[in-house]
Amino acid sequence: MKRIQKSRLTRTAALTAVAALTISGFAIPKASNSVQADTPKAKNVILFVGDGMGAAQRDAIRLSTVGLKGDLAMNDMPYSGLIHTSSTVPVTDSAASATAYASGVKTYNGAIGMDADKHSVQTIMETAKASGLSTGVVTTSQVTDATGAAFGAHVENRSAQSDIALQYLNDSKLDVILGGGEDFWFPAGSQGAFPDETAEDPSEKSKGTQGNLVDKAKELGYSYVTSKDEMDKAQGSKLLGLFANEEMFQQNEEGKGDLYNPIVPLADMTQKAIDTLSQNDKGFFLMVEEEGTDEMAHNNNAKLTIKAGQELDKAVQVAKDFAKEHPDTLVLVLADHETGGFSIEPASDTEDESGDGISMEDGPFSIVGSDEQFMVDWTTSGHTAVDVPVTAMGKNAVLFSGMYENTEIFNKLLMAMGLNKK
Repeated sequence: MKRIQKSRLTRTAALTAVAALTISGFAIPKASNSVQADTPKAKNVILFVGDGMGAAQRDAIRLSTVGLKGDLAMNDMPYSGLIHTSSTVPVTDSAASATAYASGVKTYNGAIGMDADKHSVQTIMETAKASGLSTGVVTTSQVTDATGAAFGAHVENRSAQSDIALQYLNDSKLDVILGGGEDFWFPAGSQGAFPDETAEDPSEKSKGTQGNLVDKAKELGYSYVTSKDEMDKAQGSKLLGLFANEEMFQQNEEGKGDLYNPIVPLADMTQKAIDTLSQNDKGFFLMVEEEGTDEMAHNNNAKLTIKAGQELDKAVQVAKDFAKEHPDTLVLVLADHETGGFSIEPASDTEDESGDGISMEDGPFSIVGSDEQFMVDWTTSGHTAVDVPVTAMGKNAVLFSGMYENTEIFNKLLMAMGLNKK
């Protein structure tokens, strides 16, 4: 496809995303800079990140799960808004976006907890921890991958995943760490619970650069678990669970042989994290990420993008149930950026403007409760710069309505929690 055609399609995708946001029932109110928090402060915060999940992805997940007349747990919230996603360049990566959310600064792609001049910036989790709250990261990616890392570490390049793990233990002192990425916690040649060089992906093997960090975690009082059964039985207030060599799924070149198969569902990890963190009477801050919505979109695999989004929605329901019993809890669902230039088209539209190869049309997919179907069209295998939706419920959720920069999430969280930047 010629560059001018791709650019035109990307602009069209952006317009489609905004239209989809409106059609989905998300309000797009005026900017909320003047909105004040309803006091008292939020005791607990549960922040969900659907990595790469734009408005159109949320629509596809909705249509495939509850149909035209239903709604997802992540959508059925009283407040909503739109977030501008740029880093120091128009198209962000997950590291810079998560740093904007966690610390309130625009930075270069690849930065973790660093500003554009490579100076460390305090994160919302570090601020919460300094105020006596418990903190946790849950993800279907490596626990030390970009999104989680930006809330609990400071490195110049997101690839330094063993350094990030060490900082989780020594510096930010996260209380709960659940997800994949065992390979970065064990040194090369020291296999963990999951075999090195598996048939699914021979490249996966222990590659840690900071010694045996699982042993270090145990010395620091963490319960270490590697299965759902072990996780369910774990006691105490500090928990490390590593459930895969790297991501908790498999994605391959051009989507061939992709698998979304976490051995511990995201909803179960979320429930365990909440149960563990809520032992702290002062409250907690928990970040939960679904990575599959991004990785599968990079491969233009709409089927598994949708499946990962459905698993995210189950986890959101777990948090909503907790928030209903604990009204001093704030629950947010957002994305770091959009991936794939994802758009929804009629199944009857047989013309594929995006061409063959990785960006060919995907589908058809059934709309629950009807005889209708839809197609998914892709314009890229990378990220885009379109705005992404945020939905919120619970204590001080009103702060998150409006249209604003990604850095405002940090400022709004401080306000919602009654915290001051140190």
